[in-house]
Amino acid sequence: MSETDIDSASTPLPLPLSIDAAKPRALAVILLVEDEEFVREVVADILEFEGYRVFRARNADEAKAAFHRYGEIVRLLITDVVLPGQNGLDLARELRSDDPSLRVLFVSGFPENTWTRQEHLHGENFYLPKPFSAESLMRAVRQALVFHFEEVAI
Repeated sequence: MSETDIDSASTPLPLPLSIDAAKPRALAVILLVEDEEFVREVVADILEFEGYRVFRARNADEAKAAFHRYGEIVRLLITDVVLPGQNGLDLARELRSDDPSLRVLFVSGFPENTWTRQEHLHGENFYLPKPFSAESLMRAVRQALVFHFEEVAI
């Protein structure tokens, strides 16, 4: 090995610009409910990259099963408003009846209407219209979890 190889091997590689080295890890646990597989996987990947643990569900039935098993550690429900079977609004009401401290972030590809506006304007619910960027997703997640910050990351 030449002297140049040794020098270059000991030089630390720069971190990608999107990684915040000071960011705490092992953040809150999120239950993600999205019926579109591609959207569900991309959103879950973004959240996991940012340090969140994510349980994925395709519909309300899967979400309820996951919540009944892991609900004591789930801090945030991210749910599409329109789901096959039970809609996201009713799902959120049902899960919050078991855990009133559960935060909810509704997402929807449909224009916001009076029904979703009334539901998410109650101080503990948040709304993010589709399509959204990774940045706007993370901003909405952080905003929804702000009241749990002391419990989650130090």
